[in-house]
Amino acid sequence: MTNLWPAFFLPFFGFGLVMYFLPSIVALARSKRDLAAIVLLNFFLGWTLIGWVVALVWAVKNDVPAVVR
Repeated sequence: MTNLWPAFFLPFFGFGLVMYFLPSIVALARSKRDLAAIVLLNFFLGWTLIGWVVALVWAVKNDVPAVVR
């Protein structure tokens, strides 16, 4: 019998990785102005639930229009 553990855990690992970086993916899809900051916050503080939620809210929130003077 072949070893099926890698084939069994790969979908769970991939799903977990996508869920962890969901705020970054949303920010990228919405072309956020602060994309780098959202990705860094998600990468470094995403393991805390608070950091992940803050990054997700920041990614979903609409950008304030830039003021031209």
